[in-house]
Amino acid sequence: MTHLFFRSAAPLLGLLMMVFSSLAQSQGAAGSFVVTLTNPLDLERADEPILWGRAELEKKLGAIPAGKFIQVSGENERPVAVQFDDRDGDGQWDEVFFVRSFGAKERIRLQIAVAEGPAAVKVVVRAHVRMRAKNGDGSFGSLLDSAVMPVRNPPTDFSVNRLPPWLTEGPAWENDKVAYRLYFDTRNDKDIYGKTTTAMVMDEVGVNPDKSYHELADWGMDILKVGGSLGAGALAISVPVPGRKDTLMRLGGLHVRREAFRKVADGPFRAIFRMDYEWEINDHPVTVSEETAIAAGQYYYESKVTVSGAPAGSRLVTGIANFYTNAPGNFRKDAAAVLYSYGRQSENKDLLGMGILVRKRDFSTFSSRPASGSDVTSTYTVSQRIPKDRPVYFRFYTGWERTDPGFASAEYFTDMLKGEAAKFSHPIQVKW
Repeated sequence: MTHLFFRSAAPLLGLLMMVFSSLAQSQGAAGSFVVTLTNPLDLERADEPILWGRAELEKKLGAIPAGKFIQVSGENERPVAVQFDDRDGDGQWDEVFFVRSFGAKERIRLQIAVAEGPAAVKVVVRAHVRMRAKNGDGSFGSLLDSAVMPVRNPPTDFSVNRLPPWLTEGPAWENDKVAYRLYFDTRNDKDIYGKTTTAMVMDEVGVNPDKSYHELADWGMDILKVGGSLGAGALAISVPVPGRKDTLMRLGGLHVRREAFRKVADGPFRAIFRMDYEWEINDHPVTVSEETAIAAGQYYYESKVTVSGAPAGSRLVTGIANFYTNAPGNFRKDAAAVLYSYGRQSENKDLLGMGILVRKRDFSTFSSRPASGSDVTSTYTVSQRIPKDRPVYFRFYTGWERTDPGFASAEYFTDMLKGEAAKFSHPIQVKW
């Protein structure tokens, strides 16, 4: 089965995007084969993410020689634009990624063949991640592949500094629907930029302090109040304490000893970055790795979180900011558990829906945090068990009415989430 959940957590040192010429030009010694993809649902699936590993392709093609690629061609023999990612840093691609729309119950056939070399074809970039540091002259430098946060780095005091040390205060990731950012400081929170354009804009948003991203512009704006909440899917851990109720600790603040950013992949169809944390809980070292991905055409980002060293019985917690006027809800459907809120809760005072989808097998509880008196406040939360031998996942959804007028309807938003739960539970079937 094909899924956006990633098979490897190894860092990516490079990304190649190649689109290949005609099938007749690309037949290689390893041969070719036809793969059938089937949508099992009576539901349309726009820009469905398709991910194949090199190892599973080689089961049909034989060993793919070093320096060679594959070509994917449709039934009309036209090449399909795909993205190649080298996830283990050995100089050879490990995964092939692309997006394909499916009608209800649609079945398609694709030709796969070894390619001698790529033929560059222009494509529209639909996913991007960036980290940019401020230069001494107040400008922002080129895109960074990695960065380490200064220990206990405080939030920017904008009364003293007009610009933060990193553009928009930390890494940002986006697709053609929505954008997000992570505060690269002790808050370690996540925020949402609502978009009214399909273009990639986060390289420039925030560069000029005279153009506030808190005000509606032609590209969109910052639409979420974060405060002391978990914002748009920030992390915390619920830790058992003998004789007391569980206490919730935000992944941030003075307990984080090290925090590092690494770019993993950067478009055109998916973008990935990884955050690695060295933490301390009750004087015991804990490590947390979060790999976050965003794919073209989707209203969500997805995180894979690995936790090592947490006290027994701990739960991984994430959540949705609870400010202004909104109505929360939750449901379980097939293999998914979903938490959401909807209402006039954007910073533009218009309609915004937010949701979190987790695997039902890892789900623990839905809850909420008070407006004060806690390390984490004003948040609807979902907690998950922390397995010893594998990561846990979640998807964070955003539906803003200015991105899609349909999101002006609560029913439209919740129907979207129900459809997402169905697609999550019934991925595209692959017959090699």
